[in-house]
Amino acid sequence: MKIVILDAYTSNPGDLSWAKFEKLGELKVYERTARDQILERCRDAEIILDNKVVLDDEILSQLPKLKYIGILATGYNIVDIESAKKHGITVCNVPTYSTAAVAQLTFALILEFYNRVAVHDNAVHNGEWVSCKDFCFQKTPLIELTGKTIGIVGFGKIGNEVAKIANAFGMNILCSVHNPKPLPDYNSFRFVTLDELAEKSDIISFHCPLTAETTGLVNSEFISKMKSNAIIINTARGPIIDENALADALNKGKIAGAAVDVLSCEP
Repeated sequence: MKIVILDAYTSNPGDLSWAKFEKLGELKVYERTARDQILERCRDAEIILDNKVVLDDEILSQLPKLKYIGILATGYNIVDIESAKKHGITVCNVPTYSTAAVAQLTFALILEFYNRVAVHDNAVHNGEWVSCKDFCFQKTPLIELTGKTIGIVGFGKIGNEVAKIANAFGMNILCSVHNPKPLPDYNSFRFVTLDELAEKSDIISFHCPLTAETTGLVNSEFISKMKSNAIIINTARGPIIDENALADALNKGKIAGAAVDVLSCEP
């Protein structure tokens, strides 16, 4: 059995062993794989392990021996799932590997907006505090999260973890999801429509998968329903946001800000 790892650099910084995979069959490990190298490297593969290399119908239809794709990440939009079904290829992901990390990053971005830590750090290093006439050096207003309303779009493991942290901060929590689950044991939690979430949230954080329905979800119409002092956080997938609409809204001051670590087109 031939096993191919297409982008090992994403999973192994050099201190991990692939020995267990070697026991399963013939293992080929590639640090990086360009699109024009996929077929050559995977021609006889029965198993492909992949993180970021796109496997679409054009590729999958030319890999008749392929039986299994293991996505070394949570998001699975790099694989054409319908094509995989058509060709009888099993696709699995890792649904919990980044839950805490993404939730933590979400609040790092939120806190940067509300506390402006980087702004004050740079100011102190530039000598602004020592030259200030007052001991209380503050370049931006202090805004507390307690009592603010966070809207969470998508309530899987990451969205749930974000809600836990928001609850600890004393925030009101609104959530929009297709299939509402039992309510968490938070006094301030409600499932609402996407429109109500957009209208009432001070912070809107996206934790939904990228699908045909969520692509371009944040567009001019969505943004027009938001508060002018609200911010958008996207740690999910870049194409969820219409970036031109977001840029226009930010340039015109329609919303207060946005923090993203994903883009529609990424290097």
